[in-house]
Amino acid sequence: MTLAPGLRAQLLIVVEESDTAQKIGSGDVPVLATPRLLAIAEMATLKAVRPHLAPGETTVGTRAELAHLAASPVGTHVEITTELTEVDGRRLVFDFEARDKRTVIGRGTIERVLVDRAKFIDRATR
Repeated sequence: MTLAPGLRAQLLIVVEESDTAQKIGSGDVPVLATPRLLAIAEMATLKAVRPHLAPGETTVGTRAELAHLAASPVGTHVEITTELTEVDGRRLVFDFEARDKRTVIGRGTIERVLVDRAKFIDRATR
């Protein structure tokens, strides 16, 4: 396992109807929903660390802070960049930023914890 600050990942999405606040129920406008932006940022954190995890390990989200700064209508290209900024035992802290071609549309911090996948699922399903 080689988890260390500096691990980065990027995801590029095109906002689709299924990503909108109208569709997922977090609002009634046809723009990228805040919960969807957070989910995509979390996907980017997984992408950053997945190649560095031991077999059977994964991470689970424990905390998130997000500022959604600008609206992104359907068809907008959004790039999410995340960086692992802190490793404290099993606790991992990531910063992320989301941009369209004009501006920063969101930024924040995500904390995740390193877990054994099988043990985690066993405890969660008891």
